[in-house]
Amino acid sequence: MLVLTQGDPAGIAPEITIGAWQALRNQEPAFVFLGAPELLAGRVPVQLIEKPSQAQAVFAHAVPVIPLKLNTPAVQGQPDSRNAESIITSISEAVRLVQTDAATALITNPISKDVLKQAGFAHPGHTSYLAELCHTPGEDVMMLAGPSLRVVPVTVHVSLKTAISQLSPELIIKTARTTAYDLRHKFGITSPRIAVAGLNPHAGENGLMGTEERDIILPAIKTLQNEGLTVTGPFPPDTLFTPQARKNYDVALCMYHDQGLIPLKTLDMAEGVNVTLGLPIIRTSPDHGTAFDIAGKGIADPSSLLAAIRLASTLVHNRKTYS
Repeated sequence: MLVLTQGDPAGIAPEITIGAWQALRNQEPAFVFLGAPELLAGRVPVQLIEKPSQAQAVFAHAVPVIPLKLNTPAVQGQPDSRNAESIITSISEAVRLVQTDAATALITNPISKDVLKQAGFAHPGHTSYLAELCHTPGEDVMMLAGPSLRVVPVTVHVSLKTAISQLSPELIIKTARTTAYDLRHKFGITSPRIAVAGLNPHAGENGLMGTEERDIILPAIKTLQNEGLTVTGPFPPDTLFTPQARKNYDVALCMYHDQGLIPLKTLDMAEGVNVTLGLPIIRTSPDHGTAFDIAGKGIADPSSLLAAIRLASTLVHNRKTYS
């Protein structure tokens, strides 16, 4: 059974959860919502349950909910740090359920980093907190996956200046190894093909436009190739994402956040999924935020959450098959 976290109760998480249940109620996969039942009740039928194993029997006619309490009533579009406790509890309890095999995978609804920070939350977001809960700090890798493209940024939520300073052969090698491992074990790709983007225009043009390709990226690629991995590049970033180029790889390893996320969101915004690699559990998430500006207006699109739920189910199946 898949477990879906509450997310920020003032954002679009309740709306897209309802939309996902309405789309999936007569098919698979089923999920259990771990959060405050009043966020959903009144708009769709809700059934309180105690454990995920009870969810399947009620999913067709009601959203199965393992209830949590809010510290203050949620107002759509008005985030309140007083509810940070329930947001964090939903994540930690969902991880515990997966770790104890009471659930098979975790799908996280969007949270606000700022809301949690105001409440003293020490992590910059979901991912590092999940890694801490899984006792694998620093091993997490972010992948964005859509129908047309998969990308993995080597550096993530830092300024472009900081991203360049953080780049090293060791970081590229570590990220690529984790990516290749999970592409095999979770995505069912026996021999994953990793295309590596350059950092500079024209991938440096033999040092004329930058030396990072020669000094940092190419040595990492050679090391990975010597380990038997199918890794190619560095490729000029402006041609790496064309339809013809995408046929030649299973994932693009990008040097910084926007280098990968701009093409991913251009191609697959509605169905893009955030997948955390490097964890002993399966975790997916919609590739968008809390959208406080449209919360409660009935216009939130559940497509990305639906894609995240379906991908989580597929990854569970793939991992069982690989094992």
